[in-house]
Amino acid sequence: MGVLPDWMIERDVKIVPFAPQQHRPGIISYGVTSYGYDVRVDRHFKVFTNVWGSTVDPKNFDPKSFVDVDADFCIIPPNSFALAETVEYLEIPRDILCVCVGKSTYARCGIIVNVTPLEPEWRGRVTIEISNTTPLPAKIYAGEGIAQILFYKAEAVCKTSYADKQGKYQDQPGLTLPFVPGAGG
Repeated sequence: MGVLPDWMIERDVKIVPFAPQQHRPGIISYGVTSYGYDVRVDRHFKVFTNVWGSTVDPKNFDPKSFVDVDADFCIIPPNSFALAETVEYLEIPRDILCVCVGKSTYARCGIIVNVTPLEPEWRGRVTIEISNTTPLPAKIYAGEGIAQILFYKAEAVCKTSYADKQGKYQDQPGLTLPFVPGAGG
């Protein structure tokens, strides 16, 4: 498996809107890089709150555990997290697997980004988890870089893709909370 360079990412992966890498003073970088693509965080955030005393349960997630924020920035409380989604829509080819890692600018501030791998033939806007590991509030800027996606080309095409198995987060309609089909309670 090899990582795709900038020109192959632009040629082989559908990313809308696609941004060329360029110097943007005062902005956390985004767009194609030498061997990846820096995605931007959109303006809609779901900030975790425990005001209702809920238990975090992936099989029965309570949407009241979040406060919705639509703004040019989001303040994440100390030792908390927010969910957001990328500005970019992606369609992953059948012979590519993606790994997403946080941007160093945020990581150096104690802000960690987590995204599970994007499987072959997954498509949509990526839901990302942004953790504030610090004892202070953390500011996240909408429309700016939040994470880098690395694209790994497989030596052979997979037998079963995410689309084939009708993955539960395929074509997710906006920022999607966790769910386990058939579970409850």
